[in-house]
Amino acid sequence: MTYDLTIGTNDFAENPEPRVPCVLLLDVSGSMNGPPIRQLNDGIVAFKDAVAADMLASKRVEVAVITFGGQVCVFTPFTTVAAFQPTRLEASGDTPMGAAILRALDEVKARKEEYKRNGIAYYRPWIFMITDGGPTDSWKQAAEEVARGEQNKEFLFLAVAVQGANLEILNQIAPGGVRQLQGLEFRELFLWLSASMRSVSHSTMGTAIKLPPTDKWAVI
Repeated sequence: MTYDLTIGTNDFAENPEPRVPCVLLLDVSGSMNGPPIRQLNDGIVAFKDAVAADMLASKRVEVAVITFGGQVCVFTPFTTVAAFQPTRLEASGDTPMGAAILRALDEVKARKEEYKRNGIAYYRPWIFMITDGGPTDSWKQAAEEVARGEQNKEFLFLAVAVQGANLEILNQIAPGGVRQLQGLEFRELFLWLSASMRSVSHSTMGTAIKLPPTDKWAVI
């Protein structure tokens, strides 16, 4: 597997727009091999294209890709969608979900500190996790950290379950419940995420935001 280790965009002087940070926390374990990983890759491209088509959102939305499959990898550090170049993911290994969640929380915390050092305003970060399994490592600390961070409004954690996911554990990790994906509708899922990111990026900071409906992905 090859990894995109390009340093994330740090063009705060040229682009002082408020940021909408979003972590794509993606299960690329062996069980995702075949159609699931292909559909996931296509969904990421659709997400990039949809957000990049919105001039303001392309400057404000930042995306980081963290994968977990055999190991945890910061596949793409935080960068604006305008500069984001999706790289094809491959599936292999087990599912170190607990470690991946903790790494995502660390990346969000570090990015917020960077915003503060550079005088950049930011919206509540999103962590968007997709998985078709259950953690093969320790996950209780990750669940505790997610619950604490959600309660303190440090970030929004969304979990999407593909067929085969361990719903019992996922519901203990995700405070807001787990969204069940119907089949392999990754493209539709990422288009919903892109619409949500555009809505957030156009909103006034500190105000309530009405997101696109999620009826298609029932919370379970």
